[in-house]
Amino acid sequence: MKLSEVESHMQKAVESTQRSFNTIRTGRANAAILDKITVEYYGTPSPLKTIAGISTPDATTILIQPYDRSSLSTIEKAISLSDVGLTPSNDGSVIRLNIPPLTSDRRKELVKIAAKYAEEGKVSVRNIRRDAIDSIRKQEKNSDISEDESRDSQDSIQKLTDKYVSKIDELLAEKEVDITTV
Repeated sequence: MKLSEVESHMQKAVESTQRSFNTIRTGRANAAILDKITVEYYGTPSPLKTIAGISTPDATTILIQPYDRSSLSTIEKAISLSDVGLTPSNDGSVIRLNIPPLTSDRRKELVKIAAKYAEEGKVSVRNIRRDAIDSIRKQEKNSDISEDESRDSQDSIQKLTDKYVSKIDELLAEKEVDITTV
């Protein structure tokens, strides 16, 4: 496995962690919290953002405008059944989600969820490292590369791992500040 491939995989793991962080609400309206919601649309599960326009007209409201008005009730039901924790209000043409201020207990819970996502991201990066190092050791065992090349490659992979784990830690610190800021 080439070093550039390893770095690319680790970068994708960090991006995935960032997307997970975006689904955590922070007391401000953010359309990304609806990214994981799928709606049964004509018998097919579809992501909410493909069947409706989602906007944030102000800091405490998310506005969902379906492209097909007949899907309004199914969208409302999907949001109610999701783990977003918001109650949709339907006025016949759009759905509004009012973002209530977070309690301190809820903020603590959300920080724990963010920490869990960060740990999953770090585990993913470490798994990539493990696979890459196994590949290098196999090459060394087959005499494809020398012991020195093997050691150098393993050191490079460890440095990449440290770099991407610290990136995840930085993202977590930013998200914690977002969540705890009132």
